[in-house]
Amino acid sequence: MTTLPVGASPARQDVLARRIRLLVAATISYNVVEAGVALAAGVVASSTALLGFGLDSVVEVASAAGVAWQFAGRDHQRREARERTALRVTALSFFALAAFVIVDAVRALAGDGEAQHSPAGIVLAAVSLAVMPVLSVAQRRTGRQLGSASAVADSKQTLLCTYLSGVLLLGLIANALIGWSWADPIAGLVIAAVAIREGREAWKGDACC
Repeated sequence: MTTLPVGASPARQDVLARRIRLLVAATISYNVVEAGVALAAGVVASSTALLGFGLDSVVEVASAAGVAWQFAGRDHQRREARERTALRVTALSFFALAAFVIVDAVRALAGDGEAQHSPAGIVLAAVSLAVMPVLSVAQRRTGRQLGSASAVADSKQTLLCTYLSGVLLLGLIANALIGWSWADPIAGLVIAAVAIREGREAWKGDACC
């Protein structure tokens, strides 16, 4: 349940809500591009990690869309009622992502397809590693000021994308430079494990503040 900061006036709440909507729009725009590039590169390279990263971007779009839906309009009570639904959508998206990546990683480790090198994936991971922390900090600060668990949960999902960008980058570089094709599905399993943890927190509503 949302707990608004003590002394936050309706006018201040509206300012913060508008800021969240702008941040959500930026997050959705970037992640749509990120998802398209990662999924296409993942299919071409048979990369579990890239596919997982692309699906995580899809989850981020769903999560951000849930926050946008929550903050549509000016009815503060309706925002609170929608928050639980937004958190559940985020949690279920995380669990679906984890299930897919685990199955695909196990398949890859069993020898069914070897990940190829992906220069496009390396560039994408490096760019995301630079962009995502900025969005996450802005989202978290605004969400905490407003007292919105769903906005803070979305900022954590954006921060998760930062961590996953680093994991993905290491896995792709290890495969490209050293030939460690097994590093790709291992990176995918790391992505799945973190997604499960974040999904559990979102489901319980432990994201704020």
